[in-house]
Amino acid sequence: MISLQQVSYIHPNKDLLFENISLSINSQEKIALIGNNGVGKSTLLRMMAGDLSPSAGSIHCDTRPLYVPQVTGQYDEFTVAQALGIDKKLEALYAILEGDASEQNFNDLQEDWTLEERCQEAFRYWNLPEIHLKKKMSDLSGGQKTKILLAGIQIHACELILLDEPSNHLDFESKKQLYRWIESSKQTIIVVSHDRMLLNLLEDTLEMTVKGIKRYGGNYAFYESQKEIERHALQQDIQHQEKAVKIAKEKERETIERQNRLNNRGQKKQEKAGVARIMMNTLRNNAEKSTAKIKSVHQDKIGDIQSNLQGLRSTKAALDEIKIDLGNSIFPLGKSIIKATDINFQYNSTALWKENIDLQLFSGDRVIIKGNNGSGKTTLVKLLLGRLTPTQGRIERHNFSAIYLDQEYSLIDPQLSVYEQAQNYNTESLPEHEIKIRLNRFLFGKDDWDKSCKFLSGGEKMRLILCCLTIKQQAPDLIVLDEPTNNLDIQNIRVLTHAIQGYKGTLLVISHDEIFQQEIGIDSTINLKN
Repeated sequence: MISLQQVSYIHPNKDLLFENISLSINSQEKIALIGNNGVGKSTLLRMMAGDLSPSAGSIHCDTRPLYVPQVTGQYDEFTVAQALGIDKKLEALYAILEGDASEQNFNDLQEDWTLEERCQEAFRYWNLPEIHLKKKMSDLSGGQKTKILLAGIQIHACELILLDEPSNHLDFESKKQLYRWIESSKQTIIVVSHDRMLLNLLEDTLEMTVKGIKRYGGNYAFYESQKEIERHALQQDIQHQEKAVKIAKEKERETIERQNRLNNRGQKKQEKAGVARIMMNTLRNNAEKSTAKIKSVHQDKIGDIQSNLQGLRSTKAALDEIKIDLGNSIFPLGKSIIKATDINFQYNSTALWKENIDLQLFSGDRVIIKGNNGSGKTTLVKLLLGRLTPTQGRIERHNFSAIYLDQEYSLIDPQLSVYEQAQNYNTESLPEHEIKIRLNRFLFGKDDWDKSCKFLSGGEKMRLILCCLTIKQQAPDLIVLDEPTNNLDIQNIRVLTHAIQGYKGTLLVISHDEIFQQEIGIDSTINLKN
């Protein structure tokens, strides 16, 4: 179906992204392509789609693929028909139906007489019945744009489908529809995603790293089990090499001590025998050379073992080594934090929710807010935090501290450097070296301290926020997470999950990531309908 031979890509600034990637994918295979952010997954997918040319190597594809990109802003000036690449065919179809039976129109239509019916059927499948083909893409939500492009799967009937983070902007029901399509499809599918529910539906997993691509013969759960075996084996190898270094150093010490004893004993014998001074100096120099040679041999051996050990340690995922303790909220467990009575909010004189909302949030609760896109989840959070005022009802808030972590990580000031951002949270007047130690723990080394926050990736911003919370030392009473995993790779999701699992305070969450919800221990739900 598609094969890559020794493919490499070099950025226009001459930086190498990846090299010598070879890969073959057969018809009807369902493949997950995973890896850390920045390793080149999306670039590789664009190459398969024909949007990018490799800097070296070749790509051969038996069929024309359909590609659904992660970012859809490039379509904002297009109509829906233009974004789907069917505008010329539709124009020709409408012209023929109105009596313009020109040769050009028939050439443009290519006898695709069922195009309009397929569009309607595809829109119904993806729950887009009200979307007109002449509508501007800029008028649609992120989820609607993604579903429009997914509708192209049925419209174009392509055999090879390339999906880049397809579930990112989808609400709960739309995700379920995507999952059902993946399970039932007979097409060849390659997916880049951090959505573990989706990844578990795919039959094979390819992990992309700086060293290349490795295939695992199973879904994401199988991949995780294999990685755990690899991590355990790696840890065993590291411990074995550490023991070998210790033994080699002890052997070196014993050998040199034994050689020194022999040298001293020989020197004393020579002195008693009255050996001439010049001969004594020669014998002493020979003994020193012999000792130095023994030491050099042992140092070479120790150096080889230490080199192997360093290589093994560098293989370990640094993100997996981060230990996070956000601390405990000082708010008493079970005490009311927020009470909302009969609240609603109006947009353009229209109430957001059909029924007014009553809710109460207690210290220690772990609550998720659910609802389709546009149901007002983020609006409710802003009302509860006092960032918006309800147009109806009232909200009582007790005196508590809160952190609002959204998917854009807006707690990070793009005008500050990494070190300056950390210092902003230094309420306990920690010394400079302590701040830098904390930054190092979260993988911000010396070269990162002066880096502008505006150049940080989503995962780096999230790690910097967690670092800042440990610097502040006093945990917030309430942490609000608004789709926090959307821009994270799986490793950084794991870091965030571990941090939240250990947090002793109140949690309010908006997330479509079901596995994340399960892992952080959600215990109650607010369902929004409008």
